[in-house]
Amino acid sequence: MSALLFDRLNGLPVFWRIQLAGWGLFAIADVIGQRLLYQSLQIACARTALVTVCLLMMSTAMRSFYDAHLPTNRVTAKAVVLIFLLSLVGSTVIATAIVLVHQLVPWMVPADHRGLEEFLLPQVHYFFALAGWSLAYFWIQAAVAEQSEHRRAVVAEAEALRAELEELRLQLDPHFLFNALNGVAEEIPEHPKAALAMLRDLTAYLRHSLDGIDHTVVTVEAEVGGLTSYLGVQKARFGDRLRTQIALEPAAAPRRIASFLLQPLVENAVKHGRREHGLDLFVRIRVAGDALYVTVENNGTLVSTGKGAHRRRPGIGLQNVRRRLALHYPDRHSFDLREVSETPDRKKVVATLILEGEPCGS
Repeated sequence: MSALLFDRLNGLPVFWRIQLAGWGLFAIADVIGQRLLYQSLQIACARTALVTVCLLMMSTAMRSFYDAHLPTNRVTAKAVVLIFLLSLVGSTVIATAIVLVHQLVPWMVPADHRGLEEFLLPQVHYFFALAGWSLAYFWIQAAVAEQSEHRRAVVAEAEALRAELEELRLQLDPHFLFNALNGVAEEIPEHPKAALAMLRDLTAYLRHSLDGIDHTVVTVEAEVGGLTSYLGVQKARFGDRLRTQIALEPAAAPRRIASFLLQPLVENAVKHGRREHGLDLFVRIRVAGDALYVTVENNGTLVSTGKGAHRRRPGIGLQNVRRRLALHYPDRHSFDLREVSETPDRKKVVATLILEGEPCGS
């Protein structure tokens, strides 16, 4: 029985749940006060039942009036005047109802409590009760409105974030596709078999890309699958001049990561790494605590050498990576790109990512 009552109460609108709970607590306090005043539990319960019903009716009517004339639910000067007037009217109606009931049911008030105080005391008492209810109503309505506005802002921000992430994510496909098709075109005249192998790997890569087009976040294992397809395209193009290795720690495989976050780093390594004596490219992914550590390294330099040497400007790939890091891991990431000298004649470029916690997005 109690479970059924509880379910029915949960099914009520929020206003009525608060209304019943608030006046219910008030009724308990009122019974105690009436009991001390009249020295009779029967009189206290009867008067409280009558008053509580009146308060429920008056407060419900006041709510309708407030909603009709004060849609902003703010305590302005106009609101204060209305609260005073309606509380006065409501308390007067309740006090009048009490006097009338006393005349019909004399036992509800002892003879020594009759007189002017029979009307004035309830009027003043319930005036403050209705005024307090009104202030609480405005406060709760303002809090609910603020929470609703906050939820709308969060939803709007999430939608904007998702739209930007999708835009950043989709920038990579035409960028990569152009480079891949250009590479296939270069290989067709002299190495048709290599071009065919590139097309097969390109098909696998695009299938992987389309499968994840609706998801800005994937598992590390899925991200590595995309990298493997991409490197298959490049290895078919460069043959033995490109040597790759991906070391994925088993504990890192099920972790979540922004989709295609690593592909621009690997693409830059292939594009800008030195291949005179073969390009060695290593990708290492591991977990330490709550953080995901990713390292992409290749032999080469950050500064172009030779005629017309200049420092390489960041392209769309690195700009994309930095922006997506800011969106997926706000204040929870580290990205470092540096040149390391192994020997005077051998240098390598190392890109290091530290990603803390779960990425934002879906």
